[in-house]
Amino acid sequence: MAAAGGTRRGALVALLSLLSLLALLALRAGHGGEGRAGSPRLPPGLLEELRQRQRDLRRLAAAEGGQAEGAGLGCGDLRGATGGGVLGSGFTKVVQRAALPGGGGAVALKSVHGAGREVRQCEQRYGAPAGCRRLAAYKLLKEVALLQRLRHPGIVQLRGHCLDSGGDPGAGVTAVLELGAPLEMIQLLQTPWEERFKICLGLVKLLFYLAHSPLGSIVLLDFQPRQFVMVDGNLKVTDMDDASTEELSCKEDNDCTLDFPAKSFPLKCSSAGKCEGINEKKNLFNAYRYFFTYLLPHSAPPALQPFLSDILNATGDLRYGINETVTAFEKVLHLYKSGLYLQKRPLLLKEYIALKGFRTVEAEDYKCWPSYSHLGCLLSVHSPEEAAAICNSQSQCQSFIVTQQRTWTGRLLASFQSSPTDLIPDANAVVYIKRSASSGKRL
Repeated sequence: MAAAGGTRRGALVALLSLLSLLALLALRAGHGGEGRAGSPRLPPGLLEELRQRQRDLRRLAAAEGGQAEGAGLGCGDLRGATGGGVLGSGFTKVVQRAALPGGGGAVALKSVHGAGREVRQCEQRYGAPAGCRRLAAYKLLKEVALLQRLRHPGIVQLRGHCLDSGGDPGAGVTAVLELGAPLEMIQLLQTPWEERFKICLGLVKLLFYLAHSPLGSIVLLDFQPRQFVMVDGNLKVTDMDDASTEELSCKEDNDCTLDFPAKSFPLKCSSAGKCEGINEKKNLFNAYRYFFTYLLPHSAPPALQPFLSDILNATGDLRYGINETVTAFEKVLHLYKSGLYLQKRPLLLKEYIALKGFRTVEAEDYKCWPSYSHLGCLLSVHSPEEAAAICNSQSQCQSFIVTQQRTWTGRLLASFQSSPTDLIPDANAVVYIKRSASSGKRL
């Protein structure tokens, strides 16, 4: 009970601190300077934009659903943090790496990008630098509010935030996030299929959560690979300022066309006057065109390719919703983990001599693609029998080693070699050598 009370108090503190800065921004929104007497008032157009973002943030803070996280790290925790350079910058924000004092680890600090396009374009329109920074600050505050309420393994973790009320409030908003690595699609295309499937599965689970979130159905309006990072091998969305819980209003079905550059989809107008499922479907099609088409089909096990083609066709045509997509992915995962996808074939392991308790000396050998190692051919297998079939299909392969090392699905890793090298003891390994390769050799 004490812990629950502490969580509620922390959440209340976090919410109050957010609303207090909101009040400060609102107080200063009518002035172009730092709130000093006699400062020129902001242009009416900028004032209206500020008020609109203020209303959006208040509505989000007051929305039911989700339990806000506790306060977490604050301004005091960032004092003495050492910088590690800029990780990236975008339209509104800049992200920097920082090491927390006292061994607190590395984090990502997200703040308003004063030289970013949003602030510059705003300054060109209104000629009010301070007001434009406040306008950008609202987007970062919205992101903080969303990350406080939404908790999922596919959403980057908010570790805290600093709301510095001194000076320019736009410059005093900092979100403290867990540190991730930028998503590199070209590198991902060179990874084993199993790892690419993991990323797509994680994305599907995230979209399921967003479709059924405590705040309602959420759409990622700026859905691009650059909005994601990798944290410990897992895909996470890191940019939530353009997320929206609003679904398009309508009077008839003709108001509900979902448009993409190369495709359009007619949707239904519900009795509540909202385009039915538009947020969910927009997320799903973006996942199809930015992730599934590149990461799912290439080098997949042949027996799984028909199931993957069904997923690609059904999400590409939006015949599947997110519920059906999750079910289809889970089916592929089950087939893959269980080995049920393996086609019936002759048993080939009998053609190999098994030497238990040994492995070969690590050395550079022939390559295969895609491999878990750049030094040789290291692949995921369901069993030694599957490894034997792979070895027989590769002309260079004369032996393979299976250890207890496993992938995220629980499958074994097997290292394939062109010729057996010196054996060394290893209680957790088994060396399999082709009988034809071992003829005349001393084992």
